Amino acid sequence: MRQALGEAKTAFSKGEVPVGAVLAGPDGRFVSKAYNQSIALQDPTAHAEILALRKAALLFRNYRLNGCLLVVTIEPCLMCMGAAINARVAHLVFGAADTKAGAAGSLYNLGSDSRLNHKIEVTSGIMKDECRALMQAFFRIRRDKNK
Repeated sequence: MRQALGEAKTAFSKGEVPVGAVLAGPDGRFVSKAYNQSIALQDPTAHAEILALRKAALLFRNYRLNGCLLVVTIEPCLMCMGAAINARVAHLVFGAADTKAGAAGSLYNLGSDSRLNHKIEVTSGIMKDECRALMQAFFRIRRDKNK
């Protein structure tokens, strides 16, 4: 999670919503890392999770990331959970919940939806205070600029 937080801090410093993600392979070694870049890339799909999954898929030369662990600072949205399910990620770990858009337990629980063909083990709350504080600081600064 510390590496994911480092990625989130990079996003913060670049004016992006501060979300960071890292992906570890089945052997536990880190494979990829990324931070939100929707503004810089002018791409609504350029969330940290999507970018980390894309990098890993290129490295493995396979869109299926069986046995991998995805670590994210903030609970993934519907798009990112859908991508993790399609990639066959085995385990998701996230820091702070996203009560407005979270799809790993807050609003939706896609990782354990029996109607889908793949389930993802989910662990939440890892370093949640640090993850939440970074997000809150980002939006506090943004609100202050808009006053």
